This record gives sequence, structure tokens and C-alpha cells, in this order.
Amino acid sequence: MMKIACLGLGAMGTRVAHNLLSAGHSLMVYNRTPHKADSLIEQSAQRAETPKAAAQWADVIISMVTDDAASQALWLSPETGAIAGLMGRRSAPVAIESSTLSVAWTQNLAQQLKGQAKFLEAPVVGSRPQAAAGQLVYLVGGEAAVLAEVMPLLQTSGTVQHVGAVGQGMALKLAVNALFALQVAALGEVLGGLKRQGIGHQEAMAQLSPLAVMSPAATGAGNLMASDRHEPLFPIALVEKDLRYALQAGGKAAIISAVAKLYQAAIAQGYGDDNITGVAQLYG
Repeated sequence: MMKIACLGLGAMGTRVAHNLLSAGHSLMVYNRTPHKADSLIEQSAQRAETPKAAAQWADVIISMVTDDAASQALWLSPETGAIAGLMGRRSAPVAIESSTLSVAWTQNLAQQLKGQAKFLEAPVVGSRPQAAAGQLVYLVGGEAAVLAEVMPLLQTSGTVQHVGAVGQGMALKLAVNALFALQVAALGEVLGGLKRQGIGHQEAMAQLSPLAVMSPAATGAGNLMASDRHEPLFPIALVEKDLRYALQAGGKAAIISAVAKLYQAAIAQGYGDDNITGVAQLYG
């Protein structure tokens, strides 16, 4: 069993850490808000006071934080950052960035870690229920030999797709989230239009769901819209962040750009903490 550091204990990171503990691995955890580690400490995880301390101890370092800024602070802070904990180590650990970040920053981080750690990007497809059930999909960028070293660790939380070089896994993750965001926004608009024609959301979804035009993801989102349930599985604020990163990476992206403005409008109207399905509230 490996010594694993989990840095970032949000909704997803906590569930991934629980899966690793359940598989019998030694775990050290760090979070900016220390109390979020308490449930893991009760299950035998060790608490790290800084990312640096965790990186000094671990064979594998897994980061799962909100955005580029949080990732940069976690890895690069001169006094407490994880990279500072790699200095002088005899063997290079594996560093896995599982956050959803910009392609540019991910590639920059890989360069910063060169010679000090073996780097993989491994953003995940799925949300809280999939993380808890071990049904995430990791989209991995990096060397196949490094992935082979940590494959069993990733498989505690789901399945693995090796996409290609560093940057390509993150690009695919941003594309996945953009496709989902487009579907959800379009469906919210369509349901709003049908409601104005006297077809309520519940009836509209009953009629639409059996048709080939509906993807499983859109059907699940539409059912949440029809029930007016917007508990944050994938908060709108994070959707908007991912669309911005996708636009930075994707060149011509007129449709993504237009849809990003809808999610920005939802944030402006106070829906930023709602689930992605909350964009339907723009349409009544």
C-alpha cells in the first residue's frame, strides 16, 4: 500500500479520499479549512498542516481544488506549497492534478514539477454520487508508464481513460463540461418555451425523455428541472469557470461563448450556488 496525500477536501476530494482509505491506503490530508478533514481523521487519516508537509511524506500527491488560483497557491506558495516539500527527496513521487483547470496552467504546472515529481493530470467526469459510488471516469494526460504506477489508486474511485499527453486530458474534460453545459442551457430554454405553450415541465419531460434526441445526461438534468431541484451537484459558478477555461483553450467557440453568457447571467441573478440545472430559472 502507498502513502498518499490528498490536497483539497471539497465535495469531490473528500469522497475520493474516503475511497482510498476504504481500500487500505495510508492517507495524509490537507485542506485550507481544517475541520473538513475531521471525518477522515476519525477513519485513521493523518492531518497535514501544510501542502509542503504532505508532499514531504507521500509517495503519491493528489490535488483536487476549485480553480487555477487555488491550484497555484497549493503547489507554489514559497513557504507552504507542495513543491517546496519535494526539495531534496531521494525518489520522485507521483503528482496527480485532479482539479478541473485551464490547459495552460496544467501544462505550466507539469513544467514546474519536472525533475521533482512524475506528473499526471487526471480530471474526473462525474459528480458527488459517482464519487461516493466509485463510478468516476478519470481523463488522464501524461506518460503511460507513470499511469501504470498509480492505476490501482485511481480505480478506487472509478475507471480510467488515458487520453494522451499532458494538457489533452484537461482539454477533453473541459470539452465534456462544455457539452453538458450546452445541453442543460438548451433544455432549460426549450422547457421554458413549452411551458408558455401550456405544457408543464413534468409533462414535457415525460414526452421528451423516450425520444432519441435526449441524451441520458440531458434527461437527468431535465428531471431535476421539472422537480425544481437545484441542490449543487455541479454549481453554476463552477460551470461558468469551466466554460471560461474551455474558451481559453478552444479557439473559435461561438456557441460556447454564447452559452457562457447565460451562466454569467444566472450568476448575476443570484443562482451561482445552484446546480447547473438552475439555469432553467432564467426562462421561468
